[in-house]
This record gives sequence, C-alpha cells and structure tokens, in this order.
Amino acid sequence: MDPVASWFSLVPPLAAIAVALIWRAVIPALFFGLWLGAWGIAGLDLAGLGQSFLEALTVHVVGAVADEDHASIMLFSFMIGGLVGVINRSGGMQGIVHWMIRRAHSRRRGQMATAMLGLAVFVDDYANSLVVGKTMRPVTDRLGISRQKLAYLVDSTAAPICGIALVSTWIGYQVGLLDEAASLIEGLDVQGYVLFLNSLAYSFYPWLCVFLVFWVSWSGRDIGPMLQAEAQATVSQAQPAEEELGEAGPVAYAVLPLVLLVLGVLTGLYITGEGDSLREIIGSANAYLALMWSSLIAVLVAMAMPLLQRRASLQELLEGWTEGVHAMLTAMIILVLAWALAGTTKELQTAQFLVSLIGDALPAGLLPALIFLMASLTAFATGTSWGTMGILIPLVVPLAWSLAPGEAAILHASIAAVLAGAIWGDHCSPISDTTILSSMATDCDHVEHVRTQLPYAMLVATVALFIGVLPAGFGFPWWLSMPLGMGALVLFMRLFGRHP
Repeated sequence: MDPVASWFSLVPPLAAIAVALIWRAVIPALFFGLWLGAWGIAGLDLAGLGQSFLEALTVHVVGAVADEDHASIMLFSFMIGGLVGVINRSGGMQGIVHWMIRRAHSRRRGQMATAMLGLAVFVDDYANSLVVGKTMRPVTDRLGISRQKLAYLVDSTAAPICGIALVSTWIGYQVGLLDEAASLIEGLDVQGYVLFLNSLAYSFYPWLCVFLVFWVSWSGRDIGPMLQAEAQATVSQAQPAEEELGEAGPVAYAVLPLVLLVLGVLTGLYITGEGDSLREIIGSANAYLALMWSSLIAVLVAMAMPLLQRRASLQELLEGWTEGVHAMLTAMIILVLAWALAGTTKELQTAQFLVSLIGDALPAGLLPALIFLMASLTAFATGTSWGTMGILIPLVVPLAWSLAPGEAAILHASIAAVLAGAIWGDHCSPISDTTILSSMATDCDHVEHVRTQLPYAMLVATVALFIGVLPAGFGFPWWLSMPLGMGALVLFMRLFGRHP
C-alpha cells in the first residue's frame, strides 16, 4: 500500500466518528464513512467516487448482511427484542418492575441493582446489553435515573465483564488467537487458556471499569455531562405511579425466560463444543448457534406460560413479539452499517497501518503501555474489539517474547494490554456494535450515551495506564497497582464528583 493510501485508511472511521459527534446523526455518519472507505478501496480516483457510493450499499452492506455470523447476531437481537415484547405483553416485565420498585426504592439501589444484573449476564456482551438495558429501563425511569446513566451502567458491565469472564462467548475467540500465536514461538510451550488466565491480573481497564460502576452507583457522585443529565432527570423525568406501569403479571413470566436465556447459552456452548477440558469445549463451541437456540427457547417459554394460564391470547403475544422486533429495526440498521464500515477498514488495512507507526525498536518496559494505546486507538477507530484482537495478538505475542525473552510478566502484561485496550476502544467508539446496542436497549440517544460515558472511560483508562500498565512493564507488582488504581478513582470522584 502506498503512503497516501496508508494515511487514507484512517479517514473513513475518523470521518464517521466526527460526523456522528458533530451532527449527532449516526446513520448518515456511518454511511458517509462507508462511502469514503469504498472509495479508498476503489482506488481514490475521481471516476470511482460515484461508483463507490453505489457499491457502499450493493457490495459492502450486502456483504455485511450476508455474513453468517452477522446474520446470527441479527437474528438473536431480533429474538431478544421479541422476547422483551412478549414479556411486556404478558405482564411479566411489569411484574418484575413492581417487585424491584418495592425494593430498589432509591436511586442508589436502582443503580446497584442494574450493576448486579450486569454481572449476572456475564456470558455474552450482546445479551448483557439487550437484556439488562430493556429490563431495567422502566425501573430506572421510575426512580428518576437518566437514560444516559442507565446506558453507562449497561455498557460498562457488558464487554468489560465478558472480556475477563472465565467462561463467555469471548473466551473461545481469545484463546484460539493466543494458542495460534504461542505455537509459532520456539521455547514458549504454554497453552492459550493459561496465557489468558495469567493475563487477567494485568487487565487493569476492565477490572477498574467495573469497580467504578459500583462506586459511582453507591456514592451517587457524577462528573461532566453525566452530572447535568442526572440533575435534569431528577427534576423533570416522569415518575409513573405503579398503576401507570400497566397490569402486573407473575414475576416468573420475566425471570424464568431470562434465566433460561443465560443457562441456554451456557448449555449450548457445552453441547456444540468438543474436547475433554472446559477450555477445549468453550474454545471449539459455536457461540452464535448457542445464542440462537437459547433465545428461541426463551421466547417459546415466555409465550407458553401466559397461554397455559390463560392470561393472554396467542394473538396478543404475537403482537407483542412483533412490537419487540420492530423496536430493534433502527439499531440493526446502524449495526449493519457499522459492520460494513469495519469491513472497509479491514480491506484498507487500517489496523496494520496503526501498528506500523510504532515500529519494533522499543524498550521492553514500555511495550505494554504502547500496546494498550495502540489497541485502544485501533478499536476506537474501527469500532471492533474482536477485530483489534485478531490483528494485534499474532503480532504482540512474538514481539513481547522477542523483546523480553523469558520474562513472563512482560508477555502477560502485553497480552492483557491488547485485550484491555480493545475493550476500551470498543467501549468508547460511536461506531462500536456494543455501544450501539447499549444505546438502543436503554432507549438513550446514541451520541448522548457516547458523550456522557466518555469522561468515565477516559478516567479509568488514564488510571489503568499510569498506575497499572506502565508500572507493570517495569516490574511493579500488579497486586499493588490494582488497589492503588481503585484508590485513585475514589479520590478523583470524591474531589471532582458531585451529587446531582
């Protein structure tokens, strides 16, 4: 790739981010970035400008939709939306809202309940965002918690939790990359799952991100635009009486399908996987098939219970399912455009160009910190944490081993830097699928979600970098960095955070 084309590979994602933030119009912003990406692939000549506009739809969007994994995610998302619609129509959602209102009768308890539910749905980030966001939205509305805060709580307990969970849909992908990278290094006879487990101690950003969620929820302090959103919500947000929430059905109408959803994913991973150990089973499992199975079973159970007890007719439940699916339509359009844009950045080799900017003549101690920054920038620009990990892990593992042969701490910290940096960039990027799903599930304006969440993510990333990742590269023990990082977050929020 020539130098002009290399630099241009950064233009499509950055242009999409700029348009989304300036004009607060996500769909046109994504299509504009996609158009630029298609033009870059076509060769940047004037004749291809018009043709690339058409190919943005006929080639790249169609390709994103035709991808089997993408189709599985879309189907799963529609099924989750339909599930919530059925639970709403049966009265199950109103039942759980009434139940939680009687217990989460304060802003603190409402936020803590949201964070705890985010921990419970640890198996998949898509399921986490959709289930927690849609389930808790009526509760937080009732308690005067802003949609921006709800979206932050949901988004910050989705990818950060899945990225460090011992069993999740992420693990097979991560371990597969680590296994392949380790197998190419002579003298490194370690399985990928062991590398992942050892890297968890150095995954400062996800751990600190989750810690801040609970501390903010408990303390009630906020900063930046979130403070303004919370102050406005406490004054002006509607506070519906319980009877205005609709007739409540049994809590089991909501709880049982959601529990089956989580258990179904775990069971599906086990059934579709092969091997003798848990690592082998999860690593070889078909996560998308497990998600679709579990969502289908959950929908059928959610419809069967009110039908058998004659609390709703089949027609009413089907209408509820259709309403729930329809509510997902806009989000799916945004998601498809984000996938298509990510596809163009892959063809333009955006990630490889960012890697080439750093070079290989680096002090070993600085490597984890630079990798964290590189992974963060790559994931933010491309909107994909998995794509970032897929590009960087095969490069980082040999690089870390070559710069510091035999030094396990540098290797583990470098691996963690890729995983944590990819989560941060994906967590903050306006074109990230999980960020989009969090906005959709909580019915929060997408740009408002990004704008209010960014200060918290930047705060955690700064603390993770300077108190965790950078010292770890020079031998500072992680078990001291972690509590020091938590203390720094608490101190900052006490000094600069305010009650709305």
